[in-house]
Amino acid sequence: MPAIVLLFVAALLMLPLPVMAQGGAPNLVPGMWAFSSMTHVEGDLPIPDQTESHQECLTEADIADAQRSMIQEQDGCEVIESTIGRDRMDYRMMCRGSGGEANIDGNMRFLGERAEGSVDIDTTTPMGELKMHTTIEAQRMGEC
Repeated sequence: MPAIVLLFVAALLMLPLPVMAQGGAPNLVPGMWAFSSMTHVEGDLPIPDQTESHQECLTEADIADAQRSMIQEQDGCEVIESTIGRDRMDYRMMCRGSGGEANIDGNMRFLGERAEGSVDIDTTTPMGELKMHTTIEAQRMGEC
């Protein structure tokens, strides 16, 4: 698999941290959270669907300092646009590297003790074009 595709798949798996707000903290309750994501890939390379899950303790400080946690720019990537509020976050990124580029569109909805969202990546590589769609779900499990 081309290096750029691996970079974007890795970036997708880092994105499920649902945090950041301007004008107030995201509508998330601190505690132990379970995150799951399912990625479907269409394109010139046969890549099977991938499912990932992990648990993480989110503190009030993590939620308050959300932009740094949620939208982590990687080398060769730039945040083009982001709109963040108490109940929702939308963002667009552009990444270039290893002979290819990717357009990334993501969103998260903050629902108190749940969060949900998606990330769409359209990428071109020397080996062809790929479209990746990831759905993200998070649920607060209790105290840390």
